[in-house]
Amino acid sequence: MNKQKLENRDKPIIGIVPLVDLQRESYWMLPGYMKGIELAGGFPVMLPLTSEDEDILQMVRLCDGILFTGGQDVEPQVYGEEKTEACGECCPERDRMEIMLFKELLKDDKPVLGICRGIQLFNACLGGTLYQDLPSQHASQVCHRQFPPYDEPVHEVILQKHTPLQELLEKSVMQVNSYHHQAILTLSDQLETMAVAQDGIVEAVYHPRKCFVWAVQWHPEFFFLKDPDSLKILKAFVSAARNRDVMNETRSK
Repeated sequence: MNKQKLENRDKPIIGIVPLVDLQRESYWMLPGYMKGIELAGGFPVMLPLTSEDEDILQMVRLCDGILFTGGQDVEPQVYGEEKTEACGECCPERDRMEIMLFKELLKDDKPVLGICRGIQLFNACLGGTLYQDLPSQHASQVCHRQFPPYDEPVHEVILQKHTPLQELLEKSVMQVNSYHHQAILTLSDQLETMAVAQDGIVEAVYHPRKCFVWAVQWHPEFFFLKDPDSLKILKAFVSAARNRDVMNETRSK
């Protein structure tokens, strides 16, 4: 694909994994996910909840990139553990769909961004493990679960040198919002750390052998209007979705 064709093409289609309300038996979406992708230059589309093989493949063909949202805890069986009382609500339908979808996206090397549950899902899919409950398993003075409003920073993260996130933001420390009670315990050997909290919790990761597989533990969808760094992350994701063909061609030379 030449430069002229890239400049003339439509906005990249970004599929967004749906949020699920089990009590109301409904799928829904926070506007920040949609508005954030729009402001970053993408065309957001909420995906259906399905684990049908052909539907998963059609999502991968249709979308230029896919965003994995926050939400329920990942079922501990995904990473080989029994569920404890401290583990929160799980959604097996989401787990099935997202695991299938993530694996197909990796095969096709399409850009992927994970937020909150997304970073946990990616790690579990790739052989890592999770804290089922940070307060009881990793007591800390760092505020990992803030009260509203969610568009305010509550702790800092340290960006790892020479990682894509540090190179994008050109800084060593950034302030983040935070709302989670689970986190990465053992990092997958396929992922590398891009940021950590002061208590050692992994806050951002990437897959070094894929065109764009990033995930963060904080919530850019609540923060992008006030925080330039959050918007830069969304723009980097959308840019990767727009330019994937050119990126793959460059990497293969």
